[in-house]
Amino acid sequence: MLDRKYIVDHAEEVKENCARRGAAVDVDRLVEIEELRRAKLQDVQELNRRANEVAKSIGSCKDPTARAERVEEGRRLRDAKDTAQSEHDRLDDEALAIQTLIPNRTHPDAPIGTDDGANREVGRGAAPVPDFAFKPLDHVQLAERHALIDFEAGARIAGHGFYFLKNEAVLLELALQQFAVGLLIQKGFTPVITPDLAYTEILNGVGFIPRGPETQIYSIENSNLNLVATSEITLGGMYSGATLDEDQLPIRFCGLSHCFRTEAGAAGRASRGLYRVHQFTKVEMFAFTTPDQSDAVHEELCAIERELFDRLGIPFRVVDTATGDLGGPAYRKYDLEAWMPGRGERGEWGEVTSTSNCTDYQARRLNIRFRKKAEKGTHFVHTLNGTAVAVSRAMIAILENHQQVDGTILVPDVLRPFVGKDRIG
Repeated sequence: MLDRKYIVDHAEEVKENCARRGAAVDVDRLVEIEELRRAKLQDVQELNRRANEVAKSIGSCKDPTARAERVEEGRRLRDAKDTAQSEHDRLDDEALAIQTLIPNRTHPDAPIGTDDGANREVGRGAAPVPDFAFKPLDHVQLAERHALIDFEAGARIAGHGFYFLKNEAVLLELALQQFAVGLLIQKGFTPVITPDLAYTEILNGVGFIPRGPETQIYSIENSNLNLVATSEITLGGMYSGATLDEDQLPIRFCGLSHCFRTEAGAAGRASRGLYRVHQFTKVEMFAFTTPDQSDAVHEELCAIERELFDRLGIPFRVVDTATGDLGGPAYRKYDLEAWMPGRGERGEWGEVTSTSNCTDYQARRLNIRFRKKAEKGTHFVHTLNGTAVAVSRAMIAILENHQQVDGTILVPDVLRPFVGKDRIG
């Protein structure tokens, strides 16, 4: 979240940023509450000072009547201080509730717009959009032809949005994990398999909404635990409450986890098959940096995503995400959209990865700091995340872009050592 003093001192700027990002937050009310809270804090401090003075004077008071009066005055002052403290805490809680809804600041180069229609294309991958000499099938049709995915059985045992991977699809899933994790290890990332559950306060700290009507999170009834939507949650929470040394940074993790999402409201042909599902596997990149390092690391994460999909032979474009589509924690976000020939009448772009610089927004909520040598005090770290491979969507792109006129599917060169064959079908 943003620093409260910054919000009060830059209220108009914060309100303008909220408007650009489509966040309906009452910033003026926060400013009003914060002024009342500060005044009440002064009352608490003054009453505490006076009570301490009275307490010190009691011992030197010889007259029993005067001593009793001072004891009573001290009790009255303590009661008044406790009442003022309770009011202060109530105001602080109300201010915090508004403060946590205010989105991060926005990079000045991020395109301004209400949704993804305002995203700005900033690059293309090496592979060209395929020009098929035949009508391409979508991944659902290809999966049926080659017995790769069983959506009916998934719906039978868990409902729509669940599925069984079979045959070569299983090998592709494992191959994508091995390929992504192996490449990231070469680039200095520490591999981690994370828990699939996390506390509600960790989700709140990372910026997810674990409870309530708008949540995309599966929560465990009668507990404080939730299924994670991404290992960004668990990786971000690894250092919750910790203070790191500056020379440890940047820290780079690649996290392998299952991801669970309710995908409430998702519908339509664009969501067909594997594109919006309730469970999938993902290899996630996460970094803790100093403020001076975060912009460069953000570009690094985007470059790794591009390398991964170039090596898979997938056509893609990179877009700079518009303000209204950023999400609360992101200061700047790049989406990588793969060409999906089976979407629409002639194919469409579909998001397969994203990478965000969240600056100190998550670190403030999770209280993750770093200290500099020979300097008093601490500073908040910056956090960044980026999808290396979300297996379900990567599989869509591979099946649809590498299909052949005879109905077979070529396995990308980098995956063949793991799959054990060069062609499906």
